Amino acid sequence: MEAKVGKFFDSVTNFFSGSDQLPWCDADIIAGCEKEAAGADNGSDESKNECLTRFSWALVHSRRTEDVERGIAMLEASIASTTDPLKMREKLYLLAVGHFRRGDYSRSRELVEQCLMIEPEWRQAQSLKKAIEDRITKDGVIGIGIAVSAAGLIAGGIAAALSRKK
Repeated sequence: MEAKVGKFFDSVTNFFSGSDQLPWCDADIIAGCEKEAAGADNGSDESKNECLTRFSWALVHSRRTEDVERGIAMLEASIASTTDPLKMREKLYLLAVGHFRRGDYSRSRELVEQCLMIEPEWRQAQSLKKAIEDRITKDGVIGIGIAVSAAGLIAGGIAAALSRKK
């Protein structure tokens, strides 16, 4: 019984805190990846692409909106030239993470569904899809709560005004 109560309170806490299982990336890691990507200009195309993918990963996992936007832009610019399905899957996933971090859940869901079309059993993409759906549900519940509260306030105001007239 205690375990069930504990799980319930954990789920309520996660619901209101908005936590997800995606890692965050700090400025030091981003700076290191950026330095590595800049140094990869002299290497092979594959080495350069790997460095840029790591840099994009760091950017879309950042807490700073500017970094996330930059990561999304880098990924969108590189996706057109990607022919390898596994690399395409990874870039789509990172784009989905970026849009999730930005709060564009519908775009994020579209991208993660494209990942799952390439590899349906990819657990990382399945976890992200669940996090997206949970966030959409949470936002919907909060929106309904706000609408109901506003309607209650309006009804209360009307009732108060009518009672004063009598």
